[in-house]
Amino acid sequence: MLGYVRIDKGELKVREYEIYTGYYCGICKYIGKEYGQLPRMALSYDAAFLALLLACIDGTPDSPVQEHCIAHQLQKKTVIRNKAIEYAGDVMLILAWYKLADDAADEGRLYAKGTKLLMHRIFRKLQRKHPELCEGIHKQLEALTELENSRCDSIDMAAEAFARIMQIIFTAGARHLYGDSVLQSSCKQSACEKKEAVSLSVDDMHQATSLNEALSEIGYHMGKWIYLIDAADDIEENIESGAYNPLLYRFSYDSTCETAEQFRRRIAEHLNFNLYMYLSVIGKSLDALDIKKNKGIIENVIYFGLNRKTEEIINNDEESVRRT
Repeated sequence: MLGYVRIDKGELKVREYEIYTGYYCGICKYIGKEYGQLPRMALSYDAAFLALLLACIDGTPDSPVQEHCIAHQLQKKTVIRNKAIEYAGDVMLILAWYKLADDAADEGRLYAKGTKLLMHRIFRKLQRKHPELCEGIHKQLEALTELENSRCDSIDMAAEAFARIMQIIFTAGARHLYGDSVLQSSCKQSACEKKEAVSLSVDDMHQATSLNEALSEIGYHMGKWIYLIDAADDIEENIESGAYNPLLYRFSYDSTCETAEQFRRRIAEHLNFNLYMYLSVIGKSLDALDIKKNKGIIENVIYFGLNRKTEEIINNDEESVRRT
């Protein structure tokens, strides 16, 4: 994940913010203890949301503790520990490994080659711990690389592989933590209503009648949202570098006819339409979950944080940037 899945701090209660940062610090502490100090650099707040969502299935109360750490040696910080936090930490390192491998192979970056060597032993450990997860992510990343190398001009096709990665991460996490029997358990009955077809890649969405289906929908459409919002965020950078961006091919960007800002304005309506529909599906699938704890934080991310980030990047809203 790329750092886009975050809270809207201004809409969060003080106690909820403490729990949110407690999850983040818990992941950081877990990575440091289990894998050493260097891998902690891969951590982002995306991991905190993944842990919060997977942990909300279990009603076991969080048990915050106050601890010092390397970054905060004078003032103690809230730290929370649970199995969902450990899984989220593992996921972050698996994704970091594949990102380093991609940078080292395609761009020949020296830092990537060196860091990859240092993380090789850690990745082997993660492969033994999560073999199916690693294999699933690897397969979809290969598909994504092939599409990008072919300069695919279909946004749906380009985003599909990353959407599948996120789908795998969410459903495999629930299976790892709770087992298949919990995954097939029923969703909250009041939310299991017929959904409208709101994604361009899913023509006929069915009811999210099980936990597995709800998490699958959340992961898949969050993957679609992340891929598209990242493409929108990188327009200027990709124009300058010549790197692949599906938006530039889908909407036939021509530097002799328009500036990057003019291009942004031309495609803004299309981007908003798709991005907000992805968020709509995520919200409806979230409603189907029987959330047992930290509901306010999770809803803050989905209904405020992701909307704020969409507004900030697509509409170039400077006020949003200051509030984030």
